[in-house]
Amino acid sequence: MSRVAIVSKPLKDELVLLIPELVEWLRAHNFEPVLDRESASYLVGPVAAAKGISGSTIAGLEVRDRPDLPAANPSLVIVLGGDGTLLAVGRIFAPTDTPILSVNLGSLGFLTEVRLTSLYPTLEGWCDNCCTIDARTMLHAELWREGSCIASFEAVNDIVLSKSSIARMAEFTIELDNMLAARFRADGVIVATPTGSTAYTLAANGPILVPGVDALVITPICPHLLTLRPMVVPADASLTLRMEGPKGSLPNPTILTVDGQQAVDLCMGDELRCHRSEYSVKLVRLGGNGFFDALRSKLKWGER
Repeated sequence: MSRVAIVSKPLKDELVLLIPELVEWLRAHNFEPVLDRESASYLVGPVAAAKGISGSTIAGLEVRDRPDLPAANPSLVIVLGGDGTLLAVGRIFAPTDTPILSVNLGSLGFLTEVRLTSLYPTLEGWCDNCCTIDARTMLHAELWREGSCIASFEAVNDIVLSKSSIARMAEFTIELDNMLAARFRADGVIVATPTGSTAYTLAANGPILVPGVDALVITPICPHLLTLRPMVVPADASLTLRMEGPKGSLPNPTILTVDGQQAVDLCMGDELRCHRSEYSVKLVRLGGNGFFDALRSKLKWGER
């Protein structure tokens, strides 16, 4: 029996009815559901959920911590939530190539294109092999400090270097394939995938890239130069972002964030080395025009 993982956004009232219904549908179609603890909490009632979900089974269903779900080897992951939930799940499952069916329960839901009313038709299409897989490029980044790599990251949307509190600019240097591209003062800098081009970098006046474009976007955040603009570079380029100044703790706190969900404090002289990841996020799509539909309906692109 093939397994299907279910991952849910916490505190969504509609899931109280949806999770039991979805579990029943999957079992009726010969799938074995595996739930993360947030999803399992909707099966035990609010009082029990408030105490926390422990153990490996609930009502005969396997329950795992979210980072442990790939070990269950599901053939499909159903994400019930918003773009933030999808980003977190995408990073977890990227090394496995497991396809993700994302259902929008959030406010914008630009990535989670499947509406709740389309959940079961999309699942039927998946069972009938009528769905397509939309592979989204990811970004790999390594944080280097004093000649050593101290951390590495995979991002679906973007990697950001930015100030964390005080309204003072930092100094950045960007190198492209070991060539100096720019040196500037700014609030920060964003390196985004085509998927991430409709996220933070769009708000910073970056360009929109169609998901299939093999490129990355470098966008300064509020640079102290009128001539500095976002730049599109080949996805196979090697990027180095460097915090300039004497080594040691930064006088103005600066952080590295991954998809807006993971954060690391930076020191002066730190280097961030970025390039296209060897992984990609596989999104299940029933239709073929979801990206432009989302641009028009959610970002009002092209409207007068």
